[in-house]
Amino acid sequence: MKRSIAVAGNSGPKVRSDCEIVIEIRPEGGISIDLLSKVKVLYGESIKNLIVEVLVFFGVKHAVVKINDSGALPFVIAARMESAVKQLINTELEYFPEFLKENSYSTTRDRFRFSRLYLPGNAPGLMINAGLHSADGIILDLEDSVAPEKKDEARILVRNALRQINFCGAERMVRINLGERGLEDLHFVLPHNVNLVLLPKCESAENIKQVEEEIAGIKKKFNLNNHVFLMPVIESALGVENSFDIARGSENVVAIAIGLEDYTADLGVSRTIEGNESFYARTRLVVAAKAAGIQPIDSVFSDVADIEALKRTVAISKSLGFEGMGCIHPRQVAVVKQGFAPDRTELEKSKKIVLAFETAKLKGLGVVALGSKMIDPPVVASAQKIIDLAIRLNLLSSDWINEIPPDEK
Repeated sequence: MKRSIAVAGNSGPKVRSDCEIVIEIRPEGGISIDLLSKVKVLYGESIKNLIVEVLVFFGVKHAVVKINDSGALPFVIAARMESAVKQLINTELEYFPEFLKENSYSTTRDRFRFSRLYLPGNAPGLMINAGLHSADGIILDLEDSVAPEKKDEARILVRNALRQINFCGAERMVRINLGERGLEDLHFVLPHNVNLVLLPKCESAENIKQVEEEIAGIKKKFNLNNHVFLMPVIESALGVENSFDIARGSENVVAIAIGLEDYTADLGVSRTIEGNESFYARTRLVVAAKAAGIQPIDSVFSDVADIEALKRTVAISKSLGFEGMGCIHPRQVAVVKQGFAPDRTELEKSKKIVLAFETAKLKGLGVVALGSKMIDPPVVASAQKIIDLAIRLNLLSSDWINEIPPDEK
């Protein structure tokens, strides 16, 4: 026995879709539940039944439970109950809600990752409709967005969210903590079909090796066969200087991101919209990623109200060679996705280049020309990449060349 009273969860006027649970274990008297909830008339009995079920699962026969509910879903109540119980007793048991079959998918290393939406790991109200925002990836964050005293609770909540939230096909991502706590995070989330793990404040390939070894052990223990990709996040001067080694630190590294809030703090400068203070770091990271054959991903844009500034930032980011950005609010997702997708001008230009190349090849010509300009192979390769991306985004038919009228070729 650890102690007799424990508190888990959140309550207050601004809290939604969550609950605060206070549990006192006693030597006798059975289970007593005091429920405060606006939905008590409709769901009071089912909430109480769930509380009893969780207590019985963990072998607790005598307890007083007070719950202040603000519309929490069952998986949230179960997570808060488990967190409170584990403050009171030593147990290796885990109470799992049902795993949604819609979340039983894997992803590929070359899928586009234009937008990734960060969601705080201890805020269930922000998780519930996450899949509806159409982000390419959804990140359940266990690191910076979670207060230190709430990190143990967040692990259990994120685990349950991975099982119960419909991600609607978005890449299922988790950002773990730094160091030993991060390795412990993996044990909570990895068995629940995580597609990609973000490694914060990565400064060397050794950081990746430690995580890889932990993942291998967990997969062996639980007999897991899902492929787990990695995205190191560079957030310091040392990380920037080691970015190429980090980018090729493992075959499971599919992207490398930069976190500019911590990076500029490390330099002792202020972050600006213009980004002159981070230009070197961003371009170095892009070069490192491209040289390693992975995706470079830009930082988040912190002013959620300034959409026009976000558009300009996305355009600059794309021009530097980045292939995606982080989002901290759902309203940013559409702007970021549209900004990184091929626009009409570059798509039309790429079509002309590829068409000229195919025409020259059919005629047996060794030189490719578009108008009065000669086209080098790297230019053709770049244009083909844009074409391929447009096809994957359903912006262009895979048979687009044959759909062009003969007199226009």
